[in-house]
Amino acid sequence: MKIGILTTGHRPEALPDHKTYSGMFRDLLDGQGFDFDNYDVVDGQFPASVEDADGWLITGSKHGAYDDLPWIAPLETLIRAAYAADIPMVGICFGHQIMAQALGGRVEKFSGGWSVGRVDYEFDGETLPLYAWHQDQVTVRPQESRVIARTDFCENAGLVYGRKMFSVQPHPEFDAGFLTGLMEARGGAIPPEMLAEARATVDKPVANATLGRMIGQFFRDRSLA
Repeated sequence: MKIGILTTGHRPEALPDHKTYSGMFRDLLDGQGFDFDNYDVVDGQFPASVEDADGWLITGSKHGAYDDLPWIAPLETLIRAAYAADIPMVGICFGHQIMAQALGGRVEKFSGGWSVGRVDYEFDGETLPLYAWHQDQVTVRPQESRVIARTDFCENAGLVYGRKMFSVQPHPEFDAGFLTGLMEARGGAIPPEMLAEARATVDKPVANATLGRMIGQFFRDRSLA
């Protein structure tokens, strides 16, 4: 099964020793029987057709889904095309947000501020600790979606669109080293006390592998059960 990775951002230049975002997702889904193609949509590189892959994955980004950028509208068009063609799609952080926006939801900077570091997410009654890095969030979810994950801070932290699409706010592709580097490179906007708490818990275990298996299962079976 070929997964097309739609890369919507670049790792910080200050972190050249870490993998690219597409490389992180290849590692996350390694051993699950997938082949991968990468499209740097952030640089205007798009597939010729929505049928060029058997499934699509949209990465995180420093940009906002509501930003006036030339690649946002074409990406929304691709999302709607995948939905109409019944081709599975998964979105992470920005990917989660742009999918919701493209399908009729709303994305905004959250008035409650940031969520950064290791956070407990409730996935249909199961608690999964995962890394967060966001201020934007889905404030109004699309009608077709169902909430599958949440926190006290983020009500719509995971959405599933029937058997078509699955998206989450946390970052299962991040490891502790990358998140630590991200805090150094892009932590200027984060309240100091929040950064301190995130640094104190960054080395505790996270459920990246569990969410990675869920993503793989959704691509293969269109189900999270």
